[in-house]
Amino acid sequence: MSFSYEIKSEVARLDSVRTENITELSAIIRNSAKIDKSIIITIENSAIARRIFKLIKDIYDVTPVITVRKRYSFNKGLSYILDIKEKNEQILKDLSILDEQGNYLNIPKDYIIEDEEEVRAYLRGLFMCVGSINDPKTSRYHLELLVDNLKYAKFISQILNKYILNSKVIKREKNYMIYIKEAEKIADFLRIIKSFNAVMYFEDIRIYRDHKNMTNRLNNCEQANMDKVFMTSNSQIKDIQLLETNGLLDILDEKLKEVINYRLQYPESSLQELSDIITIKTGNKITKSGLNHRLRKIKEIANRLKNN
Repeated sequence: MSFSYEIKSEVARLDSVRTENITELSAIIRNSAKIDKSIIITIENSAIARRIFKLIKDIYDVTPVITVRKRYSFNKGLSYILDIKEKNEQILKDLSILDEQGNYLNIPKDYIIEDEEEVRAYLRGLFMCVGSINDPKTSRYHLELLVDNLKYAKFISQILNKYILNSKVIKREKNYMIYIKEAEKIADFLRIIKSFNAVMYFEDIRIYRDHKNMTNRLNNCEQANMDKVFMTSNSQIKDIQLLETNGLLDILDEKLKEVINYRLQYPESSLQELSDIITIKTGNKITKSGLNHRLRKIKEIANRLKNN
C-alpha cells in the first residue's frame, strides 16, 4: 500500500460528531461523486467506502447500493461503487453542493465550515478523495490536492494558508492542483486532518533525511577543506623545490629553513597542524599566523625567480 493509501485508511476510521461528519461528507461528494439521476461515488480504498456508506446511512437514513469491481488497469485492485438513489436533492442541498434553486455551488456555504473542527473535517474529506502525499522515504516532499475548477482551488488554498502551510495553485491539464512542498508544512497538514500515525512516520523519516543531509554536507565541507590543504601544501612544496633548484636554500635564514624542513616532512598537514608540530618538535612556539608569514616570504622569493 502507498503512503497516501495508509493515511486515508487511518483518517477514514476516526470518530467524529454529526456536524463534522456532514462537513466531511460534503467534501467527499463534492469532489468524487457523479451526479445524475443518482449520486454515484467510486472509491478505491475500502476503508473510505465503508466510511461513506456509514455516513450516508447514519445521517440521512439512506442505504447506498454497493458494487465491487476488479480494476484491470496498471494500478490493479478493487473499486467500490456507491450508488445513492434516495433523497438525492435533499442530500446535495444539505451538503451545500446545490443551492435552494438546484444550481451547482462552486464554494460551500459558511455553515459547512463554521468552526475549527469542521475545517479539519472538510480537509480530511477532501484529502480522502483527491489528495496524495509522496512517501518521504522514497521521494521528494510533495502533497497535492486535485480539484476541478480554479475558484474552488483558490478557496481550498486560502483555507490551508490560514494555517501558514504555504500552499500554491497551478493548472494541470483540465484540473487545478493545490500543492505543498515543504516537509514541515506537510507534517502540519497531517496534524490538521488528525493522521497522527502518519505524522510520526513522516517526522521520523524527515529527521533521518535531515540528519543524513547534514552529515553529507559536513563530509563535503571536510573534503573541500582537505582539497584546499592539499592544493596549498602542493603549491608551497613547488616553491621550495624552485628555491632548491636555484641553490637558494642555504642562504635563507634559520627560521625559513626550519619551516621548509617541516613542510617537506608533513606535506598533508594544514597550517594549524603544521604550526602545532613545529611548536612541539622545537619547543619554540609558532602561531598559525607566524607560520603563514614565513611561507609567504618563501613564496615571494619563488615569485621573483619565476619573473626573472
